[in-house]
Amino acid sequence: MNSRSRRLSVFFGFFLVALALVVGIVVLSAAGGSGEASSAGAQGERSQGEAVQAERSQRRVPGPSAEQAEMARLLALSARFGSAEAEDIELPPEYQNQAPPPRADQEFSTDFSRAAVSFSDIIAGGPPKDGIPAIDEPSFERVTEADRWLEDQEPVILVRAEGQAKVYPLRVLTWHEIVNDSIGEFPVAVTYCPLCNTGMVFDRRLGNEVLDFGVSGRLIFSNMIMYDRPSETWWIQATGAAIAGKYTGHRLRLVPSSMLAWRDVKEAFPEAEVLSRVTGYTRDYGRNPYQGYDRSAQPFLYRGPDRTERGENPMERVLTVYHGETARAVPYSELFEHGVLNVELEGLDIAVFSKRGTASALDSSRIPDGRDVGSAAAYYAQAAGQNLSFTTHREGFRDNETGSLWDITGRALSGPLAGTALEPAPAVEHFLFSYRAFHGYE
Repeated sequence: MNSRSRRLSVFFGFFLVALALVVGIVVLSAAGGSGEASSAGAQGERSQGEAVQAERSQRRVPGPSAEQAEMARLLALSARFGSAEAEDIELPPEYQNQAPPPRADQEFSTDFSRAAVSFSDIIAGGPPKDGIPAIDEPSFERVTEADRWLEDQEPVILVRAEGQAKVYPLRVLTWHEIVNDSIGEFPVAVTYCPLCNTGMVFDRRLGNEVLDFGVSGRLIFSNMIMYDRPSETWWIQATGAAIAGKYTGHRLRLVPSSMLAWRDVKEAFPEAEVLSRVTGYTRDYGRNPYQGYDRSAQPFLYRGPDRTERGENPMERVLTVYHGETARAVPYSELFEHGVLNVELEGLDIAVFSKRGTASALDSSRIPDGRDVGSAAAYYAQAAGQNLSFTTHREGFRDNETGSLWDITGRALSGPLAGTALEPAPAVEHFLFSYRAFHGYE
């Protein structure tokens, strides 16, 4: 194939992926939208986003400007996810009293005079406010019931709190992106942004308030912007940071969770509750409206600093591990080369386990048919009063200190520590571009 043919082949390949994503987003909007927003306005903003993406695909964006560096500094502070008070962060004077993002003041009662970012970094994703409807009254079923419709390799989000385990399949989350739920008396928001592949769980408590969240229909660096319903403050899903409105400067507390294969979760937690497909909405749960997205050359609807280097794949999966003020990204390629990595954050040892056998939710037209991208989970490497280090074993992971055998969910299956469970460390799967956009370089 000559060079001209290769260029045409690459162009048409990217075009088809982008077209599939646009169709998927339109389907999401039509299926769940309120239908009240102007279709001409939504189409105009989609066209704007596509133009930005087309321009970006043809040229490399220069290094981050001073403004982008300032944003990265603000967002990096969110790594501790600590519900800090607003006065802990001095809001940049240049971002105060901006004109609201296009049409935002027609949909939201947000106090846009308070902001932590430039509104020029925010774009419309297609569906309007609540066009992708959050689940506010989730229903659950037993593992044995869910096993009739979930396939072993499907990705699910596992959350453990209050002595309970709850499971949120991506085949449902992909269509709703937010589930406002409680585990026992603990209110949580379980969130998933397909464009960044970030599944994150937040404590919904802020001071004396319990917040419910919805999908704003806006994006920043391809990431979903959530809004809380009491104040309509806007929040970045990838950082838990409030960026516009009453609570600007606050941060939501990240609740540890893992994105794992259904097979592993159901074996480890047979008494867990599983989010049901009975949501009150009619959706083709199991179908992937973002077919081929994670094989594309660039993220979709991205406007921001290009922090990936030549030769790097911006869509590579990384597990971002958090502790205190520190965030570290562990590439899946490195994880699967070693099986397990022992890392240190702020003087604490953390074990990162990886395992093959988890389907990509963003590959095939059906989520269960997605290619095997594996999964990873992070745990504090201490149990029974001692520090542990781990190596891979044909049946899981073995600690070097006691010889106990562990699985991907952090349970000791045999050996002196059998029955012990490691404490999950806060960790989130990102695409590389997303990690770099919000956290910069290590």
